[in-house]
Amino acid sequence: MRVCVYCASSAHCDPAYRDAAYRLGEILADAKCTLVYGGGAIGLMGAVADGALSKGGDVVGIIPRFMTEVEWQHPGVANLEVVEDMRERKHRLLTGSDAVVAMPGGCGTLEELFEAITLKRLGLYFNPIVLLNTRRFYDPLQTFMQTVVDERFLNREHADMWSLVDAPEDVLPRIHATPRWHENAREFAAVR
Repeated sequence: MRVCVYCASSAHCDPAYRDAAYRLGEILADAKCTLVYGGGAIGLMGAVADGALSKGGDVVGIIPRFMTEVEWQHPGVANLEVVEDMRERKHRLLTGSDAVVAMPGGCGTLEELFEAITLKRLGLYFNPIVLLNTRRFYDPLQTFMQTVVDERFLNREHADMWSLVDAPEDVLPRIHATPRWHENAREFAAVR
């Protein structure tokens, strides 16, 4: 299984976030999953890769060229794909993934997450999207997204496009328990 993980590059966040990222990397490697992530060496990005690599896991980093010019890439990731820009990076991260995991992060992580949710709504991505809710990070987003549904900017069915879990150990069970998204998703993509 190929798992795309969106996560932050901040090295200044609470250590609990980095610990969760490292643990997620270990869990993915132990389960023989391929980790596909943004290719960075610091913050949660570096931690998730380090966790997977510590267990001999298969890690694919996808990083834009400009980031390699300032040496943001992870030196331990042998399979590092250098792409031209952020748009291509997002496309390559998601393409071929069997699931998406969004860890806490900033605007880049949220942009990636919302693109995946949008593509799922439009019937262009059908696999699980799991938010790792370390330190209740995604609680405000979940509340906001419920408001989006309540205010009729999304249909009620769309609230099932993602799910939250509290611990890295819950990620794979949630992925396995999540059914493939509706093949007829385009039929209810517009708000009814």
